[in-house]
Amino acid sequence: MSEPLEVVFVGLGYIGLPTAVVMANHGVRVHGVDVNASAVERIQRGEVTIVEPGLEEQLKQAVNSGRLTATTEMQHGDAFVIAVPTPFKENYEGDLTYIMSAAESIAPQLRGDETVILESTSPPRTTEKLAAKIMELRPDLSQDGADGKPIVHFAYCPERILPGKALEELITNDRIIGGRTPEAARRAREVYASFCEGELLVTDDVTAEMSKLTENSFRDVNIAFANELSLIADNLGIDVWELIELANHHPRVNILQPGPGVGGHCIAVDPWFIVAADRENSNLIRTAREVNDGKPKWVIGQVEQACSHIDSPVIAALGLAFKANIDDLRESPAMNITKDLAEHVRHATVLAVEPNVSELPKGLQGLPNVEFAEYQDAIERADVVLLLVDHDEFKALPATALKGKAVVDTKGLWR
Repeated sequence: MSEPLEVVFVGLGYIGLPTAVVMANHGVRVHGVDVNASAVERIQRGEVTIVEPGLEEQLKQAVNSGRLTATTEMQHGDAFVIAVPTPFKENYEGDLTYIMSAAESIAPQLRGDETVILESTSPPRTTEKLAAKIMELRPDLSQDGADGKPIVHFAYCPERILPGKALEELITNDRIIGGRTPEAARRAREVYASFCEGELLVTDDVTAEMSKLTENSFRDVNIAFANELSLIADNLGIDVWELIELANHHPRVNILQPGPGVGGHCIAVDPWFIVAADRENSNLIRTAREVNDGKPKWVIGQVEQACSHIDSPVIAALGLAFKANIDDLRESPAMNITKDLAEHVRHATVLAVEPNVSELPKGLQGLPNVEFAEYQDAIERADVVLLLVDHDEFKALPATALKGKAVVDTKGLWR
């Protein structure tokens, strides 16, 4: 009987922790590694560090079984899965600092015959750069067995889960397996076959990298179309949500919904990686990004207009996360809008409401006219109610609660 697979998961955040937990509960021995000592301690106690339905129960199961341990020290395993952040720089090129730091930590652990898998959403050819970095640090190893050196295999396997449904989609979604070599792809496929019921689609690493970016750029372009329609509809005095609903009755039309912008670590970031890779031919993708990045300014203008006749307005900003029913604030247009409102409308009191976090986020701390508030209290006090995120709590709000308030509804929740 073969020994169970042993995997080192580098990064225990919004992607890494759920994936490590699911792997462990499917019989894989998982060492979770993260630089955040506080998070590691909590995970070791079976306490979740992110909001994800069902995760805490499964985390406790994985920890209690002994198949999942968390540490700040790099371990050895049959495979290494890297799930660390990849922000972009001021010129919108990918910042590979965290990936290269992971490479530096992994390199001393390698003996040969391991598989190193990158999951982080990355610009094209990042897996190639990761492999080159490790080969530079370990010249006694190789990717192809040249000169009889032990081989380390490299692959790119992007995550494609929806926050809030991570545990389900990790198992059921199809996965792309992009190997630097056919053998690397075969080995990486074995890792994901340990828990994934979806189809495992094998390709090369660069195609896999570009595929993940393409998926999110497709959504970004379509959201930009909806957001641009919302601006035009406002100028024409019509309801954009009714407009889209009517248009979507055409059998070949499926327009997405507008909002205050686009957030999260994927859709708001990934298209820029394509633009940076080929600036000459990425005009549509770049324009879509500019449309979506510009929508928050329009929202702020709507709020300023709504409170222009009030000497000391109180504005309830409902929602800070980048999407409904999660606590993820990364690249959140709601966060940016709330911060910009406080800075531009200095005579206003801004009540920041986010039911999925327990305190005012760091990005809003230090602003003298911002308070962290519970949503019912915020609405009672507000002159202007700004809906930024369609959390379930806000959907249940009775219409009478908004009586006499100026309302800026960026999600069409209360129309």
